[in-house]
Amino acid sequence: MSWTRLTVLALEPGEVYAYECGEAEWIVLPLAGGCEVRCRGSAPDGQPEVFELRGRTGVFRGPTDFVYLPRDAHAEIRSAAGGRFALAGARCRRRLPARYGPAGGVPVELRGAGQCSRQVNNFAAAGVFPADRLIAVEVLTPGGNWSSYPPHKHDEDHPGEESRLEEIYYFEIAPHGDTPGLGYQRVSPSPAGKTDVLAEVRTGDAVLIPDGWHGPSIAAPGHDMYYLNVMAGPDETREWLIRDHPDHGWIRRSWDGQDVDPRLPFPSEEAHR
Repeated sequence: MSWTRLTVLALEPGEVYAYECGEAEWIVLPLAGGCEVRCRGSAPDGQPEVFELRGRTGVFRGPTDFVYLPRDAHAEIRSAAGGRFALAGARCRRRLPARYGPAGGVPVELRGAGQCSRQVNNFAAAGVFPADRLIAVEVLTPGGNWSSYPPHKHDEDHPGEESRLEEIYYFEIAPHGDTPGLGYQRVSPSPAGKTDVLAEVRTGDAVLIPDGWHGPSIAAPGHDMYYLNVMAGPDETREWLIRDHPDHGWIRRSWDGQDVDPRLPFPSEEAHR
């Protein structure tokens, strides 16, 4: 992948992970647990900036707070109680300031209807959170539903219609009791690319999409599906413009008059307090 980056950490209690941001901008996103993030090389006075992330107990418990880290900085992540953390990155040109993103500021969107219903946590969508190249959102799909549907693509430059963005899908699938969850991801070739994937996905899996029509993302019945989308590309304007597959775009019209799946939105941790 030329533009997108992803690392997923599993930290033991008290463990520290240190890394150089290099030529990429990054977002530290708690998947389960909280952490402290220290960033050197971003403050004008040379002092480290320290961010405390409350995090969450799991990806199905609502949006989380997060931290944006600029290129050419040094970062350390420490978790007192341990947890899992995603580092979503994109190769970039501009160096923006390190910033904290509160969970309460994350727009939650419900897309589709019926069995195409899903929830999108737009924490770093274009137009929501400033970045140079990085676009990142979370998608949550109730078991039995299809999301990333109709299949769509963003691998050609058509101003006002389609932008060029690589994409990484990182999955976590809810178990049912002791039975691990599973789902399926399809990517089919487009005129601009040759990516052809039909993959069974489980927790911890990632699918790389440099090009192609992608979707559906299918959640097996009884197993809710989460995926983190990390996107970036060469276009000067940071925007998410997609083109639906011409054979399947009609499905959007079928949603008229249908209700959104009543299992959405997923309850946040605040709702359980």
